[in-house]
Amino acid sequence: MEEDYLKHLSQIGAYDIEQLVHQYWQDVWHFSYVMTRQHDMADDIAQETFIRAFRALHTFRGESSVKTWLLKIAKHLTINYRRSALFRKIILLDQAGRHRSSPSAEAAYFDAQFADRIWELVLRLPVKQREVLLLHAHYQLKLEEMARVLGLPEGTVKSRLHRARLKVDKWLKEADASESE
Repeated sequence: MEEDYLKHLSQIGAYDIEQLVHQYWQDVWHFSYVMTRQHDMADDIAQETFIRAFRALHTFRGESSVKTWLLKIAKHLTINYRRSALFRKIILLDQAGRHRSSPSAEAAYFDAQFADRIWELVLRLPVKQREVLLLHAHYQLKLEEMARVLGLPEGTVKSRLHRARLKVDKWLKEADASESE
């Protein structure tokens, strides 16, 4: 169904393409941002992702979801951007408080502090581990979809995800142990 939609978009024009950008922009931008840690770079990568996708709409075969296809394009662009000399700044994301309907101010504060702490740890991970953890935790992609986005065998993705979780868990335990002393 998505394949038919994309073929239709490639034949119609800019107005319908705008709907596609509206639907997937945030996913592509957030992925790019966490991978580069820079707002400007994430903006550039997201924009370039959609430009490349629109040029290649006719090549989309529907073997994956549109989101997976766009994230794969963004991943390749991110690799190219990371190779440039502009890759420097670290900025944290705050994802806390999304699961509660109306948390108290105190609960919201502690959730935000914990989320900041987790994101600090995630951003310390090597890129290969960071990207699988992001695709799994934030985008909730299955192993098979992550493998397609990253162009890797499922076993490699599973291994990287396992190592990333172990590393973050180890760092959390070390931080808790040092705080309790």
